[in-house]
Amino acid sequence: MNKIETVEALEALYGAPGTAAIAKVSDNLTPLYRKWIMASRLCMVSTVGPQGTDGSPRGDAGPVVLELDPKRLALPDWRGNQRLDTLRNIVADGRISLMFIVPGSNNVVRVNGTAWITDDVDLRGRFDKDARQPATVIVIEISEVYSQCARALMRAGTWAGEDLSEGLPTMGEILAEVSDGTEGGADYDATWAPRAAKTMW
Repeated sequence: MNKIETVEALEALYGAPGTAAIAKVSDNLTPLYRKWIMASRLCMVSTVGPQGTDGSPRGDAGPVVLELDPKRLALPDWRGNQRLDTLRNIVADGRISLMFIVPGSNNVVRVNGTAWITDDVDLRGRFDKDARQPATVIVIEISEVYSQCARALMRAGTWAGEDLSEGLPTMGEILAEVSDGTEGGADYDATWAPRAAKTMW
């Protein structure tokens, strides 16, 4: 296989980006980018650190982020698996990208920037849900906001209403496989939903 090793060789295989692909980039939340992001309940967070890259979905029952001002967003760190991969990366290297998704839309809006973590009581309190608050909040300082091309979600038929989950292995089965049977299994799957319901926030 041919390995492409220079940017020049890569660019030779593609045409120049269209003018709209360049013009759509903003360095802050414009009113319409704000409206779009505030409609999103799900975003994919990408970070990088000494141990490598990390990608993590973040979701909420309402807007997944809070706007602090046109140059800053706040993302609550709700309970997860406690691995802290994303947070460790942010402490070591603040570079971050977020991809905001809205069901039914084939467009995705991306925010690139730098992030830091706070346990500020007042900010955590702004995310209060049933007397529970996130342990920390990720503050994102925006460097770029722009929309992604819709073709990826269109090709995948993301919102076609299909259920393609039949026949997939369960997380209990996967956990049992990779742990040589010491973790996971049917009991893990049976108890997961009620356990998650008690620890959602």
